[in-house]
Amino acid sequence: MDPFAALAARSDVAESVQTARDAIDAVLWRRDVRGEAAQFATASRERGARDSAAIDGADVVEVDASPMGRVLEAALRLTAAVPTQVDVFAQAPLQALAHLHALTAVGFVPESELGRPRAGEVADDPLTLGSLPPARAAADRLALLADVLGRPTRAPALVVAALVHAELAVLRPFTWGSGLLARAGTRLVLASRGVDPSLFTVPERGFWEAGRPSYVRALRGYATGTPDGVAAFIRWHADACATGALTV
Repeated sequence: MDPFAALAARSDVAESVQTARDAIDAVLWRRDVRGEAAQFATASRERGARDSAAIDGADVVEVDASPMGRVLEAALRLTAAVPTQVDVFAQAPLQALAHLHALTAVGFVPESELGRPRAGEVADDPLTLGSLPPARAAADRLALLADVLGRPTRAPALVVAALVHAELAVLRPFTWGSGLLARAGTRLVLASRGVDPSLFTVPERGFWEAGRPSYVRALRGYATGTPDGVAAFIRWHADACATGALTV
């Protein structure tokens, strides 16, 4: 079975995904990007972290001891660590996510919860998505996601990235930081599947520019589980990734 393929075959999804792929490919072929690869990758990580933190309400300039300053610091830690987990994610996605959560959530959850899916029915909800899935159901779906990621698929990586992102954002499998991890999930998939292996583009910029209300609507549509709701999120995600490429 290839559960991603039917969604990828929809004409509306395929068009958005191809547009995003073309925008990313254009960045990878730019001479200035290839000539200063390290600088572009570093800038992408910082900009992505700042935009991801801003989506969660931490639209601040400096890291400091304030609650929002600490969220920015966590986002910067997370995005900086993503490249170290790309190969791990390709083989053991849950291990990579646990490692990244353990780095990100320091100071926000007890040490016993670092890198561990929530056991209870409480999780942070900075986007006010509501309707938190039960912990058991979230754990089961997370395991299913890892299983599906290990199977061959004909679906483009941008479709897979959208589904990983949405699952993590909707399930909120961790007590704190699932939204940050969801957006990092896009980077992990695009890098591990060879679409943006050097992580030059800034998908978080596209998520931020689309606006929080649009993001919430797309995730709530995905959470319905209907084919149209899921496809609409994939299109939204692809459009945002295209924007994130065009801003490089």
